[in-house]
Amino acid sequence: MKNNIILLHGALGSKKQFEKLHDILKEKFNVYSFNFSGHGGLPIESDFNIDLFTENTKTFIEEHQLERSIIFGYSMGGYVGINVARKYPDIVNKIITLGTKFDWTPEFSKQEVSMLDPDKIAEKVPKFAKYLEVLHSDMYWRDVVLQTAKMMNDLGNSPTLEEEGIQRIQQQVLVSVGALDKMVTREESQKISNALPNGELVVIENCPHQIERVNMEDLAKTIENFIKN
Repeated sequence: MKNNIILLHGALGSKKQFEKLHDILKEKFNVYSFNFSGHGGLPIESDFNIDLFTENTKTFIEEHQLERSIIFGYSMGGYVGINVARKYPDIVNKIITLGTKFDWTPEFSKQEVSMLDPDKIAEKVPKFAKYLEVLHSDMYWRDVVLQTAKMMNDLGNSPTLEEEGIQRIQQQVLVSVGALDKMVTREESQKISNALPNGELVVIENCPHQIERVNMEDLAKTIENFIKN
């Protein structure tokens, strides 16, 4: 019988980014993905925050009867996945994160938020603006950027995941980070891996932070190897 695996997208992202990974993994797993509130063209009904996306995940799991599934979370999706395990340990099996930022500080948030101005993105990085339109529609992409900026600012001032809560998570967790990731450091990933009672760290060679540039074949092998063990 195939294991169920749920793919959680990152900030500014949508489930559309997982299409290739989904196709690779579906040979060995039952693969599921969904858009967090306000993403992928869904209307924004409340402010973005990790607890909102955690509840989105819990609801998806319950509606599809996927209790005890494996969660793979890219970037913010990994943060959400860990938080689901913290709040609702009985509905999660193993967790895999990729490129997840755990070390949130006011300084880091300020740096990230400074790049999340939709007018500047449209003017200076029009290709990225068009890409965000594809992910979220021309109606909502600007709001997604603004809401993400607010969420990152809040995370810098008050991180959702504290070390005390992380130490209570009993699931097996693979913390993976790309060797070429310029946003997430190996040191912070190792720190979280060490804090988790059943944590493990893997560094994926030739892997950057941007999901669009990740070799999905290599990522799928990393996921499969961890689940087999």
